[in-house]
This record gives sequence, structure tokens and C-alpha cells, in this order.
Amino acid sequence: MTARVIDGKAFAARVRAQVAEHVARLKEENGIQPGLAVVLVGEDPASKVYVRNKHASTIEVGMASFEHRLPAETSEADLLALIDRLNADPKVHGILVQLPLPGHLNSELVINRINPAKDVDGFHISNVGLLGTGQKAMVPCTPLGCLMMLRDHHGKLAGLEAVVVGRSNIVGKPMAQLLLGDSCTVTIAHSRTKNLAEVCRRADILVAAVGRPEMITGDMVKPGATVIDVGINRIERDGKGVLVGDVHYTSAAEVAGAITPVPGGVGPMTIACLLANTLTASCRAHGLAEPEGLTA
Repeated sequence: MTARVIDGKAFAARVRAQVAEHVARLKEENGIQPGLAVVLVGEDPASKVYVRNKHASTIEVGMASFEHRLPAETSEADLLALIDRLNADPKVHGILVQLPLPGHLNSELVINRINPAKDVDGFHISNVGLLGTGQKAMVPCTPLGCLMMLRDHHGKLAGLEAVVVGRSNIVGKPMAQLLLGDSCTVTIAHSRTKNLAEVCRRADILVAAVGRPEMITGDMVKPGATVIDVGINRIERDGKGVLVGDVHYTSAAEVAGAITPVPGGVGPMTIACLLANTLTASCRAHGLAEPEGLTA
């Protein structure tokens, strides 16, 4: 068996096009332009690239982009004061604080200062609780992207057995909640799970988000399963730095029915879903109908 490749880059382009269409309609019919504020503290090279990409994508779909670049020595009080101003700004519908923050700043305190309705990362404790209890929430972008791709591939997910390998607050736990919400039977596994291979082989849907390069091999995959690889790991191979996922792609693709590659799978969906979340937050703020297919 050769797995169908789920092209996240192409899927993300479709999502961005949908968002742009909704944004144009919001402007024309309601005079509303969704706005996303991104806060970057410090000079982390990877974070600077992410912020630049988010800015470009925000402008591309017709949204307003508000960038706030602060020095690494910014005090907690000053950062919280900025968030308070963004919370109060009616032009800002989504707020994202780029992580990681410098060590002297309390990430949990900062994230939980964001108005939950503007928390387009879905990390605020209120959104975590709403998602966990099956209520309307802002959903973390990466799990939302995975859910969109799974729905597109399978249609309905009800009754399928899903295994999520990884228990992070950013991906593993919200992914499990979203799959439960679509009536899957869900197991959360991790690096210390006994008989992990046996657990994984039960899965119709296998989501790898454990942060270990190529940990999930083909013999751990149920024939015909859909494999979603969230991992992005840089390793050295044949003297060169390469990006690999948490899944050993070559062996898994011989067994799976469908699989996401790394790069080009889940990664592009994260920014696409950030834009979708900002659009959703804007619609909710103005009491308008949410865009179909772009929320959980």
C-alpha cells in the first residue's frame, strides 16, 4: 500500500482563500476589517521569522496587521499594559503573543491576561476549559488545522478510533478534545505509554505530536490508517540538516492509507488557522454568523 499524501500546503492555500473571501464580504457588507495584533518580545531568530510570515499572511487576506516588537528586557508590567491596551482596542479582534518569551516573563500570566474572546492561539485557561467541556471556544491553531484535514479526508469522523501520541497543552490535549467532539473514540498516549506500538496499531486516525524524530515507525501503523504528523524536528542526515516529523515517513507511508508529509503537511495549516480564528473572533465580536468550515 502507498499512502495518499495529504497536501497541507495546498489545503492551507484553500483555507486562506476562504478567509480572504469572508474578509472581503465583511468589509463590503458590514464595514468591518478583522485585525490581528502580534506581540514579539526579544530577538529570537525563529520567532522573528514566524512573526514576519504571520504579518505577510494577515495582509494577504485583507486583514489589518498590528505588530508590536519589544526589546528582550521589557518588564512584565509593560507587557501586560500593552495587552490591556490591545484588549480595549475595538480594531483588534485577535491577539497573539509569540512564544517563547524571555525567561524573566511569566508566560502563563501573560497569556491569561489576553481577553479570551481575542485569544486566537486558544491558550487562555478559559478557552481550554470551554473546549474541554464542549462549549464554544477559541481553538488552538495546529489541532484545528489537523481536524480540518481529517474532516476533508474522511468526511464524518464519528465512530473512528483515534490515538493521539503526545499530551502537550498546545497540541495533544486539545487535539483529543476536538476528536471527541467529532465522536471519535480517543486514546491519549505518550512516550511512557506501555506497549505504545500496540496502542498505535488500533488507530484509524493516528496523530503524532510527541516531539521525537521519527519515533512512530511503519510497524506501529494500522494498515489503511490516516497518519497526521505534527512533529517538526531538525536532525543531521548524511552530513546535512534536514526536517523530519515524529513519524518515520517512508515506512509509515507503505502501510497507511493517508499521511501528512514533513515539511508541507500540518505546518502550513497553523498560520491559515490563525487567520481563520481571527475572522471567527471578529464575527463573534460583532454578533455575526461564523464562517462555515473554518471553526471546530
